[in-house]
Amino acid sequence: MNRRKFLTLSLATALVLPLGAWATDYRKTNPDTWTANTVDDAVKALYGDVTLIKSSDVVLKMAKISSNGTQIPLKVKTDLDVKSIAIFQDVNPESSVAVFTVHEGMIVEYSMKIKMARSGTVTVVAEGKDGKFYKTSRFIETKAGCEG
Repeated sequence: MNRRKFLTLSLATALVLPLGAWATDYRKTNPDTWTANTVDDAVKALYGDVTLIKSSDVVLKMAKISSNGTQIPLKVKTDLDVKSIAIFQDVNPESSVAVFTVHEGMIVEYSMKIKMARSGTVTVVAEGKDGKFYKTSRFIETKAGCEG
């Protein structure tokens, strides 16, 4: 009996898991996003002509100063009901960093390290299920060596 339950659960998981694991391939659906040189152009290529609303409900945590621009840790979090989260920066040749599809019931709390050529601003845009676009930005200063 345990073997039958295991096989039934395995089959059910194999059928259901791929449905929740589908993600949008933004590189294929919005290729201009990945070659845009400014944050504004990247946002426009990804979402179209939208109005970005500054929001404290989209939280971007990162240091004010980084001694290593090749590994800048950051965290993005929001409790808003969103469809996607996009991260941009304004100093590298291409502004887009990452875009995440957010499925129903997912917790939006991402941690990553990004690379920036020099001091600049990181911008996070959250596409709300209410049709609004929320943003937050933070400036980070990169130094050569031990924070100065």
